[in-house]
Amino acid sequence: MLRPSVHAEAGHEPGQDVMGTDGRDNAVRDGSIAGAHILVVDDDPRLRRLLQRYLTEQGFRISAAASAAEARQVLGFMQPDAMVLDVTMPGENGLLLTRALRQEGQDLPILLLTARGEPEDRITGLEAGADDYLGKPFEPRELLLRLKAHLRRFAPPPPSDNLRVVRLGGLEFDPARGLLSGPEGSVHLTGGEIALLTVLARRPNETLSRDEIARVLDMEEIGERAVDVQVTRLRRRIEPDPREPRFLQTVRGKGYVLKPGL
Repeated sequence: MLRPSVHAEAGHEPGQDVMGTDGRDNAVRDGSIAGAHILVVDDDPRLRRLLQRYLTEQGFRISAAASAAEARQVLGFMQPDAMVLDVTMPGENGLLLTRALRQEGQDLPILLLTARGEPEDRITGLEAGADDYLGKPFEPRELLLRLKAHLRRFAPPPPSDNLRVVRLGGLEFDPARGLLSGPEGSVHLTGGEIALLTVLARRPNETLSRDEIARVLDMEEIGERAVDVQVTRLRRRIEPDPREPRFLQTVRGKGYVLKPGL
């Protein structure tokens, strides 16, 4: 028997006990993905209900919105741990909403859903700031596994003596906390950007191939272009001049290398 879904529709604020002091749900902030809070945004009521029910049965807490406008209402009073977002909604579509949220500093993992599943469409989604892209129709379990993977990347990794703070000019990156900070405070990074910078910071001054990075970041299905897109986005965060990178350098024919320094 299917259990009833427990969710907060747009405009109905959930109990305050689910929120952390920083606005993000306690589950992921404390390093666990159990009970993470997912915002599902899709104009198809049937798919929205199915996702609510399925993800609730998997232990997540769900908020739902039928449009970008309703999603903004939800984000106005709570900060979910991740978002599942339909691309082809009327009005402000998923790509436009993703791009706008990134420009506003929203760093939660965003997984896009669309009937257009060609590699070029996926690259467009990543360029907009999404962390992942899943074509319709899809297996619910694949969605579940991808969500869990992104939530684990966003959660702070366990402390390790081997993870040293990396200096990137006026910025410092702490791989143990997934935190990039500068003179004016913390710098917003998406889940994908944190994952990429952490991979590189664990092996500074060592060239990593695109294939290796794609494998670690679960991007093998999309390919090397997806890695290039993530690198371009990360350079905008850490480089004084992204067109002439000092820290995240390309090694022609081999891959990328992170070179810390002042």
